[in-house]
Amino acid sequence: MIHLAGDSTLAPTDNGASSGHPDLPLLGWGDELAAFLDEPVTNRAFGGATTLSFRERGNWKLITDELQAGDTVVFGFGHNDQKDPETLAAEGGYRERLTAFIEEVRAAGAKPVLTTSVERRMFLPDGALRHSHGPYPAEVRRLGHELDVPVIDLNAFTRWLYAWLGEHDSAALFVHGEAAKRGIEVSADLKKDNTHYTTAGAAAVARFVAEGLRALRGDGGDAAPAGLEMVRR
Repeated sequence: MIHLAGDSTLAPTDNGASSGHPDLPLLGWGDELAAFLDEPVTNRAFGGATTLSFRERGNWKLITDELQAGDTVVFGFGHNDQKDPETLAAEGGYRERLTAFIEEVRAAGAKPVLTTSVERRMFLPDGALRHSHGPYPAEVRRLGHELDVPVIDLNAFTRWLYAWLGEHDSAALFVHGEAAKRGIEVSADLKKDNTHYTTAGAAAVARFVAEGLRALRGDGGDAAPAGLEMVRR
């Protein structure tokens, strides 16, 4: 079983409630993850979650009540923690709460996996992408290294993805971009929302996470290398 703990960038779909169009949902990558894996996924992420409110609201208990030895817990926080720098500073409360989660997962015989925050799609006038998370992604990488916890670097991946697609085409990963392609009018808030995905964006990130989890599991390690086959040809 894979358990997801995090904020709106992982959270389940709103089924089109925000856009008014069922085929233009707003959703996190966690909602699409099960489609790319052969094991069940439980998604406890919710919009606005921080490493503090996730426990206070009771969503962390929902995970620990179900957690079994051998399960995997994937964490995706940071978007909202950075809004409370006094309590949840990257090197302070954010790090401390992630560490507590990791310790509890390991105590249950399960495996923690950290992810860095997906980047906000904020292109600068010169065409470069803004770094919108400050020290939070680096702190996750540092914590993973120090505690020997795998890190799936979604910040680096999404920065590459947006730049590779380009400013125009990367918009289709989000509700406003897909809506514009279809000639559908959406709210002013959605028109400037470059944080939350529609299906295309969520699926792209979920596929990357799935490949990362398979790599951590060691999939393919017992397959015969194809290099020798190529030499023989």
